[in-house]
Amino acid sequence: MSVQYICHNGKFISDSDLSLSHRNRAFCYGDALFETIHCLGTTPQFLQLHWERLSNGITALKMKPDDDFNSGLISNIIEKLLNKNRIFKGARIRLTVYRSPGGLYSPEKNNMEWLMESSALEEEHFVLNKKGLVADVFDEVHKPVNKLANLKTNNALIYVLAGIYRKENGLDECFILNQYGRITETISSNVFLVFDKQIITPPFTEGCLTGTMRNTVLNIAGEQEYEVTERGILEKNLLDADEVFITNAIQGIKWIGAYREKRYFNFVARKLITRLNEIAFGLL
Repeated sequence: MSVQYICHNGKFISDSDLSLSHRNRAFCYGDALFETIHCLGTTPQFLQLHWERLSNGITALKMKPDDDFNSGLISNIIEKLLNKNRIFKGARIRLTVYRSPGGLYSPEKNNMEWLMESSALEEEHFVLNKKGLVADVFDEVHKPVNKLANLKTNNALIYVLAGIYRKENGLDECFILNQYGRITETISSNVFLVFDKQIITPPFTEGCLTGTMRNTVLNIAGEQEYEVTERGILEKNLLDADEVFITNAIQGIKWIGAYREKRYFNFVARKLITRLNEIAFGLL
């Protein structure tokens, strides 16, 4: 097996040579953020959206990155890392930023460290699933709505428990409820409901993640002359929808085929993913 490289604070090393302190704050307290970025060749898609979300998260968590930590550096490191790992088709980049070790709950300092890793994807472009996903609601734990809810942090226990529930119940996906009992997102995606020419998705005030693909798909839907509305979604709304689809940065758009006794079409999802590939990869 060939050596796989990662980049730790700007230095490329073998993944087997990485050594992190047991005082690492991402490990001890989940004091960290991360981004997952889709790449084709060595080119990241929608990097500016990822950078804006990451920057907002860094500011919200009061971390202090080095002055040279910017979108240009990230783009440069992505290109070098994918070349070193000889990944030249579809790729997934994970960039984790975390507060430097020191202190207990109260950190001694707010300096920031970071780690980038890469992996190959089976598909180069965004491909709509042939078979609709089977989904249901995970209601054992509800997601709080607060200033942390929209951030992509390492505090992911609700998604871990939902993932276990998904496996235990033979599902493909689970809807996550917020503290008000409304649908906010799924395990790893934002949620969209289609009613004829209207597309509905929860607003950020419902506690959903500020998904980069969510933003992109909203723009595409508006361009395609759909009426886009951001409002709260109840479980019963799932039974009235014509379509339900979900979005994230790595998979693009996936359509839900079944929720309990309800079955869905995928006409809008197919139309949107075609336009998404045109924008992301220039596919016509």
